[in-house]
Amino acid sequence: MSEANDLPEPDRVEGAPHPRETQVLFGQQDAEAEFLRAFTSDRLHHGWLLTGPRGVGKATLAWRIAQFLLATPPAQEDGLFGAPPPPTSLEIAPDHPVARRVAALSEPGLFLLRRGPNDKGDKLAAEIRVTEVRKLKGFFALSAADGGRRVVIVDAADELNVNAANAILKLLEEPPANTTLLLVSHQPSRLLPTIRSRCRTLRLTPLNPEDMASALQQAGAGVAPEQAGALTELSAGSVGAALRLLNLDGLTLYADLVGVLASLPHLDRARVMALAESCTGKGREARLDLALTLIDQLAARLARCGVTGAPPAAEAAPNEAQILLRLAPDAAAGRSWAARAQAVGDRARHARAVNVDPAQLMLDLFLGLQEPV
Repeated sequence: MSEANDLPEPDRVEGAPHPRETQVLFGQQDAEAEFLRAFTSDRLHHGWLLTGPRGVGKATLAWRIAQFLLATPPAQEDGLFGAPPPPTSLEIAPDHPVARRVAALSEPGLFLLRRGPNDKGDKLAAEIRVTEVRKLKGFFALSAADGGRRVVIVDAADELNVNAANAILKLLEEPPANTTLLLVSHQPSRLLPTIRSRCRTLRLTPLNPEDMASALQQAGAGVAPEQAGALTELSAGSVGAALRLLNLDGLTLYADLVGVLASLPHLDRARVMALAESCTGKGREARLDLALTLIDQLAARLARCGVTGAPPAAEAAPNEAQILLRLAPDAAAGRSWAARAQAVGDRARHARAVNVDPAQLMLDLFLGLQEPV
């Protein structure tokens, strides 16, 4: 495995177990089944690109595949008593020696390629640099002795700098024997086309409310069914985004934003300022960033409601459907809200860049939503 240090793990979502510690992967049965079919039919590609929205389980699937490959012996020819049945699941018992070594980051057949420390060693580098990729040379040299399978997880491939990406491309073009590369990618369009073309793609999909509730419970954040529905809506089916919402009390924040919107066309400025104050001050930068993201989502939901003639399938706040239908009753209103949403989004991006006062920023954004188009 790659060497550890005291810096935070770049591939861990705050408030959640690391993907290698996640016991069950919810909502991605199709992707698991596709990989298993390739394995059992002896068509195991050497490079796999795991794609899909951020936070839907791509890294968890990569670790499950890695454990499975390292713990599952190669298929045997029929003997006196016949060959053992092919595996029907990627599941490996938690007390299996491979599973224990993987959890402890001590499995010799597995290399985790992720962002390492910067030059000073006091922070994580912004990218995966070629110095991290070069460590693979020693990994392949040491792991070649036992002749078993070897697995490399790249998390996330989107973070590879140019030199590192070219080094990975060379590995994909000339893969070492018995080696499988698992590349986690949130935005595969950012990767070199030659990297994409040399990998087989596994696409993971957003979670539904039932799977979201189960995944959050596993992460230690049990929620009520109605909360799971709202979190699924606002997170677009991403467990990582849902955990961020929970950590920052995002459901309450969104309900407050919807309440402010309900005051239109006569904007409740006092309520806007109270909301802004809750996002102001040292240590509240993440909450402000979430508030701006949710304002963007709220405007987009308004626009879709008008254009489609129906509110979202599930409410993300009390009385949201009624409020959206009142403010966006038809397609013309929907197009108007879409234009306002675009303008408000542009304002928010500019304000973030120049560090505008949060209270004034939120007031300006809601005034922008109030303006005629």
